[in-house]
Amino acid sequence: MELSPPDPVDALAATRAGDPAGAQTTLPEMQTPLPEMQTPLPEMQTPLPEMQTTLPDALTSLAGALASGPRRVLGVAGEPGAGKSTVAAQLVTALAPRAVLVPMDGFHLAQAELVRLGRADRKGAPDTFDAAGFVALLRRLREQRPGDPVVYAPTFDRALEEPVAGAVPVDAAVPLVVVEGNYLLLDDGPWAQVARLLDECWYVEVAREVRLERLVARHVAFGKDAAAARAWALGPDERNAGLIRGTRARATRVVALR
Repeated sequence: MELSPPDPVDALAATRAGDPAGAQTTLPEMQTPLPEMQTPLPEMQTPLPEMQTTLPDALTSLAGALASGPRRVLGVAGEPGAGKSTVAAQLVTALAPRAVLVPMDGFHLAQAELVRLGRADRKGAPDTFDAAGFVALLRRLREQRPGDPVVYAPTFDRALEEPVAGAVPVDAAVPLVVVEGNYLLLDDGPWAQVARLLDECWYVEVAREVRLERLVARHVAFGKDAAAARAWALGPDERNAGLIRGTRARATRVVALR
């Protein structure tokens, strides 16, 4: 695993985007979309396991510093399948009980509402979430102080493919809230308010081939056949990935997974 500023560097060092070393260049906007894969992803007899990675001490220490004072909110963003959920969960585990994980996916609109709106075929796009509700929760979490009541956040059940309300209790005494999701750095509509409610936001990335394989495996594990899983990974997921990729330069740090 590598830590870097938004500009690609080969170093295990965390550099803020605002520092001189991190401000030299930014990734250019892609002039053309990524080409379609020349060969289909292979059939998988069993789903790929979740990514196994050990967080470097440097990364845990950076998050630990945020968890050593008053309430802070750390964002972990990245493309679908990049490993942001794994990184966020491991940070929270390493810092327990000083950190709690709040997933953006808890703000998915219910499947029935997506059907009513005609958006079920692109579930996961920015307008298939309650972005304003997510922003309201972030404000409550930022304003929460020791002695205040517990704030309850929703989560997302992949087996049900539905959000679950009130599933994550956030105690006022917990100093660090780790928020993970695709659109934390999106600068559009209600999403544009998210970044300013975060103390830092880290962008997790991995090789495209690895990311796509993991997405296909995930879709198969939760009920899609192999063909439908590949179609979704290369269709809606990849369109969303392109949008998210354009937000990379706004991150405080880039965490490159191998």
